[in-house]
Order: sequence, then structure tokens, then C-alpha cells
Amino acid sequence: MSNYPDLHLLIGGEKLSGGGRETEDVLDPATGEAITTLTRATPDDLDRALEQAESGFAEWKNTSADKRASILMDGAKLIKERAGDIAQALTREQGKPVAEAKGETMYSAMLLEFYAGEIKRLYGRTLVRPEGSRVEVQYHPVGPVAGFSAWNFPSLNVMRKIGGPLAAGCSVIVKPSEETPAAGLMLAQALLDAGVPGSALQVVFGVPSDVSEHLLGSPIIRKVTFTGSTAVGKELSKLAAEDLKVTTMELGGHGPVLVFNDADMDKALDQMAGAKFRNAGQVCVSPTRFLVQEDVFEKFRDGFVERAEKVKVGNGFEDGTDMGPMANSRGPDGLLKKINDAKSHGAKLLTGGERIGNQGNFFAPTVLSEIPTDADIMNEEPFGPVALINPMGSEESMIAEANRLPYGLAAYAYTEDPARRRRLAAQVEAGMLGINAASVSAADAPFGGVKWSGHGLEDGAEGVKACMVTKTVHEG
Repeated sequence: MSNYPDLHLLIGGEKLSGGGRETEDVLDPATGEAITTLTRATPDDLDRALEQAESGFAEWKNTSADKRASILMDGAKLIKERAGDIAQALTREQGKPVAEAKGETMYSAMLLEFYAGEIKRLYGRTLVRPEGSRVEVQYHPVGPVAGFSAWNFPSLNVMRKIGGPLAAGCSVIVKPSEETPAAGLMLAQALLDAGVPGSALQVVFGVPSDVSEHLLGSPIIRKVTFTGSTAVGKELSKLAAEDLKVTTMELGGHGPVLVFNDADMDKALDQMAGAKFRNAGQVCVSPTRFLVQEDVFEKFRDGFVERAEKVKVGNGFEDGTDMGPMANSRGPDGLLKKINDAKSHGAKLLTGGERIGNQGNFFAPTVLSEIPTDADIMNEEPFGPVALINPMGSEESMIAEANRLPYGLAAYAYTEDPARRRRLAAQVEAGMLGINAASVSAADAPFGGVKWSGHGLEDGAEGVKACMVTKTVHEG
């Protein structure tokens, strides 16, 4: 199996653990057994982290762009060199196949490389004025940032919380998920080893509500960035509003997939089945509600079931595993409740719908069809390996159903009609739309949602600009 690193807080460049601090267990989702214990920050620890973040911001923002870019590039290089070890720890704590874990870690390094390049592209602009006058638009780092990360992508989510702020010249206090702490901690350590000042990048753990209330209650923090559920995002937004802190919220989704009768059916099935069961469906941009035109519904439905039944579920360290366990026990418990509710509303269970084995959080790839829209699972994100496939009539009804929910993170569509593609781009309410494509994430492309799926952007140039404020300087 894998080695798992010692866990600690990183405050002001120091590794802190013990000292009478409270701890909690980190569990292996494949066995349900404790891997190790995690140290929780005390209120004094958090106060010290805030003080350090304030001084770290003053130091880091005044570090030259060339030096900051060089340090982040060195950090990306170290992450790539350590990707194997980070992936082993990630799989141990989160469950996904180790190849996926390594891919996630390498993507985190690539994102950091892009952000490092953006440091030298933070251009302002000079407005046209008569001779003797000058108006200049400048961009400045917003200030110390508090970042809160989810457990489904322990490496990438943390990088999205720290990469943009560091590139912008901000200091960061990041709280990875206590359920998956090691991967993010190892990323942060690589950046510190590369030369990021200890006060500019700090890692804390604790009871999430206690940590967020403490950090957001301080005027030192000027921006909050969060990945997680819509419910928690709303609470953090309320806390941030008390001090008018800038926020980036990457929240829940319920990804619609519009499959039209002119689609390349094999391409749609192969791409969407792979995307649906990636990371056991625990992906905020996971395709979930498949809205299929009636005359190709049966072909798509049967093809999806066939592919779902070929997914090999097992321990993420085992060769040939396509899908590991769900990351925590809440996942299978919640899915069983939603699936039973859907069946009680008349939905058809075509495959799966149950736990696998009596150890760990393994759940069978599941396909439901003809699910009424008043079933819970059609309105609440299942966040697991469940595909919901419904027959639909017209393009208008498909778009209406895609937009029915208050969520708008990612959406997908399969059609060969160029005019329809343009209509979908204009009418589907989502921050990201994949047309004949399963991926909506790239280091240079903005990532974010609309409506209850949040606001603000990560990745791309926008991920750095989101950590900056605009200043207009008028000279006469």
C-alpha cells in the first residue's frame, strides 16, 4: 500500500502539532479504518496565522514579479517531482484510482505554471486623454486571502485556492478538507520549499465552522475563496458580507446533458459514461441529468447501462480499477436515500443502486431512467456515481429542463447542427458548456458558475484577476 505523511499545521513557516491541541481521525475510504490523526488549530494558532498573513502580504506583494514568477515555477517543478508521493497519499485519503490522483496532481502543477506566467501579464492600461493629462488603470493585490477547499479534489482544489492569490501578490491561509488533508499540505510544502515565505502561505485545520468564523471575523482577511456545497457557500457569503470581503464561490451543480437525435451516439456515450463515473461521480461538473431526444432515447439508455456495467470498482491502488470508493460514508448513505425516493416516485432502476461489499464506501455505478422531476434526485445534486436518463421532446423543452434548477455550473450537449450549437451557447444557463466535449476545465480557461453554483472565477487569467482590485489613477 502507500506511505502516508505526518500531518501538521503550517503557520509562519513552522510545522505545528501536539502541544495539547485537539485531534481528529483521518479515515481510509476503502476500509473505513483510521489512517492517522490530524491536529486542529487553536484560536491562538489562528490569531498567529492572521498576524503572519498580514506581514506576509507586505513582504510578498513587494517581491518583484520576476522573483515571484520564478518561485512559483520552482514550486511547480517540485510538485511534478513529488507527484508520485502526493498521489499515493491522495488515493489513501480520498479513494480515487492512483493514476487519477497523479493526473490531478500534475494538473495542479500545470495550473501553477500558468499562474506564474500570468504574473508578468498583469497589465494595466492608459486611457486616451489630451496632452498634459493622464488616466491609468492599475491592478493591485486585494490583500490576505482565506481559502477553504473541498475533499473531492484534494490537490487541485487547494491549488485553486493558493495559486491565484500567490500570483496576484496576496498572502493565503488555506484550510484543506480535514477528511483529505495530506495532498494539499504536501503541495503547500513544495511551494514553501521553492521559496514562498512561510508567512505568505499557511495551512490550518479544525472544525470548519470554527475556523471560518474566526478567519472571516478578522479585518486582516480581504478575500474569501471557497469550493463546496451551495449551503455552506451561502453561510460563508453571509460572514464575508459583514466586512464586505471579496468572495469567490465555486459551489454545487446538477449538470444537464442534452443529447439530440443528430449526435454522434458512440462519442456521446463513451465520453459521458467516462465523465459520469470519474472520481465516483464526486465532481462538481459531473454530468448528471441526461436529457435525450425521444427517438434516440432507448439507444442511449441501453448503451449507457452497458458501459456502466463494465466499470471496474475497487481499491484505488489495485491495477485496472476504474472507480474507487466514495470518499466518505455520507456518500453511499445519501445515494441510497435518493435512489429509494426516486423509485417510490416511479423511476426505473436499470443497474446498480447498492453498496458493494461490507467494508469501505464502495457503491455500484447506477443508472436510473424516466425519473419524475419531483423526485429529490432530480432537484438535489447526487454527487455520486448515478446517471439520470430521461426522454425529451423538442429542443425548447430540453433547454427549459436544463435551466429549470437554480444551479448553473457545467452543462453539456451533443449535436452536429452548427446553428443549434450557437443557440445552446446563448440559451443554456451555465458558467461552462461542453459541446461534443466532456471536459470543461483547462489551466488557461476560466472556471466558475452562475446562479446557485456560485460567482467569481478560478483558473485562466481571470483566476489571478479575481485576487486583485482595480485602481484608476487620474493625473492632471
